[in-house]
Amino acid sequence: MTVFDYLQGNPAFFITAVAILGAAVGSFLNVVIHRLPIMMERQWRRQCAELENPDVPAQAAEPFNLAKPDSRCPHCGHEIRARENIPILSYLFLKGRCAGCGARISLRYPVIEAVTALLSGFAAWRFGLSWETAGALLLTWSLIPLIMIDIDHQLLPDSITLPFLWLGLGLNLFGLYTDLETAVIGAIAGYLSLWSVYWGFKLLTGKEGMGYGDFKLLAMLGAWLGWQLLPAVILLSSLVGAAIGIGMIALRGRDRSIPIPFGPYLAIAGLVAFYWGEDLTGAYLRFSGLG
Repeated sequence: MTVFDYLQGNPAFFITAVAILGAAVGSFLNVVIHRLPIMMERQWRRQCAELENPDVPAQAAEPFNLAKPDSRCPHCGHEIRARENIPILSYLFLKGRCAGCGARISLRYPVIEAVTALLSGFAAWRFGLSWETAGALLLTWSLIPLIMIDIDHQLLPDSITLPFLWLGLGLNLFGLYTDLETAVIGAIAGYLSLWSVYWGFKLLTGKEGMGYGDFKLLAMLGAWLGWQLLPAVILLSSLVGAAIGIGMIALRGRDRSIPIPFGPYLAIAGLVAFYWGEDLTGAYLRFSGLG
């Protein structure tokens, strides 16, 4: 019996294994969420310095990327050892505190690991041992850091959205989730729809209602889902965004002039549409009498 046969015949084991893998990936995504915006800012600063002083050689800096330096406590500099970096479990064993200085560790880290594990296990349950599961995992693992980085910094990094836009088109070249024509139209329509809203709002108000990263994110989702599900994504994200925005203003007295990132709502709506978009669209058409 091959490993493939064993996994196919033991779906519970397969789902559990994928969930454990998801927790490990979630640990890495925590690094991406923290470091990628810093890497982007440092790159922008280097580029600005080169433009201002092109004749001055750039100073060599210590490596700072997703692999280096090793993870450390931001309070005492204690290097995180392997046994302190086991997803979810280490947080529980350490009781949410640094082993070096006892400073509290943010609950965000195990929550992201747990959410990634649950969503990964769900993808394995939904699609089974298949290429669809592999694609669903990659899409999920791309959307989680996009959501968190946009919440923290109002940024949707091109280094995530653009490669995954092309990946979506590449997978649909083989008809994995939809046909290639539908995916290409989805990418074009996703970008142009929000681009049109952006310029219409700017011409009417003189203000920028959203960033270009939102256009690229919806184009990415269109490349994965196809153009037919874009209305569901836009409607779901608008409803969720409006409800949360109004709730924050009403309950917390949030300043209306402070921008609320739209990317997280798009990403969440995209994930919902990925799994249930056709069902939601069909239910809407039947309810409205159009289906």
